[in-house]
Amino acid sequence: MIWLTGNKGMLGSELSFLMERGGIPFIGTDREVDIANPEALDGFAGGRKIEWIINCAAYTAVDKAEDDACSCLSLNAFGAGNIALCAEKIGAKLIHISTDYVFDGKGIKDNTGSIRPYREDDETSPSGVYGLTKRDGEIAVLKNNSRSLIIRTAWLYGRCGNNFVHTMLRLMNERDEIKVVNDQYGSPTRAFDLCETILAAAEKEIPFGIYHYTNEGEISWFDFAEEIYRLGRELNLVKKECRVTSCSSGEYPSKVKRPAYSVLDKSKIKSALKSDIPLWNESLGNYLKTCAA
Repeated sequence: MIWLTGNKGMLGSELSFLMERGGIPFIGTDREVDIANPEALDGFAGGRKIEWIINCAAYTAVDKAEDDACSCLSLNAFGAGNIALCAEKIGAKLIHISTDYVFDGKGIKDNTGSIRPYREDDETSPSGVYGLTKRDGEIAVLKNNSRSLIIRTAWLYGRCGNNFVHTMLRLMNERDEIKVVNDQYGSPTRAFDLCETILAAAEKEIPFGIYHYTNEGEISWFDFAEEIYRLGRELNLVKKECRVTSCSSGEYPSKVKRPAYSVLDKSKIKSALKSDIPLWNESLGNYLKTCAA
């Protein structure tokens, strides 16, 4: 039996769909079980034969977190630690989802002077409340349950909830021109692909520890938007012409500085699962085809 926390969010909804389709026994909870309350977690888990807990519950509003630090800390740090401790008490293993925001987003140079993707053992150095609380959540998870997998991801999109793909499609149908930053680099990640990887990690029982997962490829948000527009027009998801132009991050000030470089090294999880990872544009194309259908 799998207990899925945060089952109403973008990732949790996709996981629920996959487990239902695959006939995997699970139970899902969202706000009805307060992860910030250890007694609530213990009370729900009591008497149930739970082998895995998959924690998708999180505070993800990056800018809002700056003015709501207590709520962000409660969910991302204390809540994650509470879930790990609950799993430890009932003898369950844990998969906890984390983020590229645990890094500073400046990148790390290799011995040739080029910036390389972040590895799991690179030093974390988050800025902003969201990144700090997710980093603290990782620490709490590993401290409270030695049988834990932490999977960091980035640039996530999917069928449910707000995300970059949905926002771009809406704006492209409303406006004649949109500007998208061209100085922030990362790897888009389809929620469906990440969910398949999460379930494969549980099924194959890969070694516990920290892993990275995104789709393959390194692009800017502008590159991402251009491909969304191209495919959107091809699939009739964008029904009018819209010019996509590039701009700098400085033209879109925010409370939290977005990472300039969010590319994650995925060698470890590919080796553990003995599988390849889809390219970002292939996954985007498959996703938009399902939207068009």
